Amino acid sequence: MTHPVLNVAIEAAYAAGKIMRRQMQHVDAIPVERKARHDYVSEVDKACEEEIVREIKRFYPDHAFLCEEGGKTGDDEHVWIIDPLDGTSNYLHGIPHFAVSIAQQFRGKTVHAVVYDPIREELFTASKGSGAFLNNKRVRVSPAKNGLEGAILATAFPFRDRSKLQAYARVFQSVFAKIEDIRRAGTASLDLAWVAAGRMDGYFEVGIKPWDVAAGALIVREAGGVVMDFDGNDTVEESGSIIAAPYKVMTPLRQLIGAKWKTP
Repeated sequence: MTHPVLNVAIEAAYAAGKIMRRQMQHVDAIPVERKARHDYVSEVDKACEEEIVREIKRFYPDHAFLCEEGGKTGDDEHVWIIDPLDGTSNYLHGIPHFAVSIAQQFRGKTVHAVVYDPIREELFTASKGSGAFLNNKRVRVSPAKNGLEGAILATAFPFRDRSKLQAYARVFQSVFAKIEDIRRAGTASLDLAWVAAGRMDGYFEVGIKPWDVAAGALIVREAGGVVMDFDGNDTVEESGSIIAAPYKVMTPLRQLIGAKWKTP
């Protein structure tokens, strides 16, 4: 039985997904603002975030929020971490790969998570201790019996902070030499959800924000995977880096990344 809090998150994600699908027919006319170099926000991002927050506040008016566009609001031990449109660049270019990401934390720990792909109509969900699901069917990370050998990993370039590109390039080269291939799709929440579903054998990225990974990290963990930052810590929401993978991939992958990321 789905937890009531998770049901609220699901309905909020569906509402945002409807806005995305409707507005994608007129993507060329969507107003866009530049937040920072290489980082943009559209009117669709804002509309989706407003709809998600409105839907959640109907049931939990006293909860706090940490949203990509609206920032931190409220003061409560329950905090909703929201990326209303993860993959804005894909969306604005008409690339059908983006998602809604909603997580709820209680006293700093993520307890419920939703990642919704409105184009494929795939709903990834998890509640702490209850497993991970895709459209109500339980999912597990890939068995990855051979570790890095034959593995396909997801990643993303540090587009927000390109000062990290040189260090990232060392990591990329080291990892790529040991695996089968790499995918770079541009939506962190779906990268994590696909690791949870066994479609990818792992994922790593640097330069992330809490709303990029809070939901997806719980879904991977509930699917039997391991999630940590480049330094081996569990608090990926605050660290700015993430590795997510089955255990047999995580151990060698973390060693490769740790060695090259710290190299001067």
